[in-house]
Amino acid sequence: MTIRQTLIKTADRMTAIKNDGMDESCPIGIIDISNWEWPQGVGMYGLFKLYKATGEKKYLAYLEDWYDGNIKKGLPPRNVNTTAPMLALTYIYEETKRGDYLELITDWARWVHEDMTRTEEGGIQHAVSGEENSGQLWIDTLFMTALFLARAGVLLGVDEYKEDAKKQFLIHIKYLYDKKTGFWFHGWSFEGRHNFAEALWARGNCWYTIGACEILEILGIKDGAFYDYITDTLASQAEALYKAQDEGGGWHTLLNDKTSYIEVSAAAGFCCGLLKAVRMGCIDEKYRETGLKALKCVIDNISGDGTVENVSYGTGMGRDLDHYRNIPLCPMTYGQALAVLALMEGLYNDENA
Repeated sequence: MTIRQTLIKTADRMTAIKNDGMDESCPIGIIDISNWEWPQGVGMYGLFKLYKATGEKKYLAYLEDWYDGNIKKGLPPRNVNTTAPMLALTYIYEETKRGDYLELITDWARWVHEDMTRTEEGGIQHAVSGEENSGQLWIDTLFMTALFLARAGVLLGVDEYKEDAKKQFLIHIKYLYDKKTGFWFHGWSFEGRHNFAEALWARGNCWYTIGACEILEILGIKDGAFYDYITDTLASQAEALYKAQDEGGGWHTLLNDKTSYIEVSAAAGFCCGLLKAVRMGCIDEKYRETGLKALKCVIDNISGDGTVENVSYGTGMGRDLDHYRNIPLCPMTYGQALAVLALMEGLYNDENA
């Protein structure tokens, strides 16, 4: 099966994912594709990217139906994770020019910039459905909220939003990047002044690998101090990933713990981020091979019906490392979406080889 065929099958499977009986710990289900939460937001972003790559109108129609259905049903309370679906909507608006979409984008972006709960130093507190997480920074926030704020700033012509998004990347690097390893800690507490379990959690790390490329592309930044800081940090992470990669092309869910399981959504995220960063000229060409090995790992873990296997369930902040080791594995929307993003970068690599 070609990369393109695998890509289509994986995306089509994503649009059919439902919870088949698993007990969920999140107030809003994060398995079923129909819900408005962060996994579905990542899914919609992947699906929009696929629409742009293929020109297949069925994907745009699906996206409009998904957003319209959720808006009609009533959107959940706003927080970091329920902001995730707004990123794709900024792009869908540009395709459809629908005023109701623009109104929602405008209001939500204003809320993020002006009213969203902040930590010390102006970081976005990782408040989510059911948990305020007082005084906490999580690496997840960069993808779930900061990218939307950057996109809204570009779309609406509001420089303050763009600067706020850049600041989020800088403050998260300040408190979450581990200079000893080149990896990222999952979170930081201003209240306790610590990085919780100091977990070097794989999927959390991939939000930066992808997000670094996306923030630069969204804002059109190709040089200067911010560019250098983001890409230097990314290059350090890429080198750490190169050294920690398993022989099968994946990474352990705790990047520095070979007794923890190989987690495939992280491999997909790293694949996407590394290949895109090489393509954009942000990191050294040598990391292309690391990304391609990760692509093989992802493809090897896609079943015949397009389901991405060996994906860990949504992962809250761990107070000890066993928390991460014991997260169950099950098909997830973000597993499908990250695989779609990885496969698209694999396709770009093939076409430009």
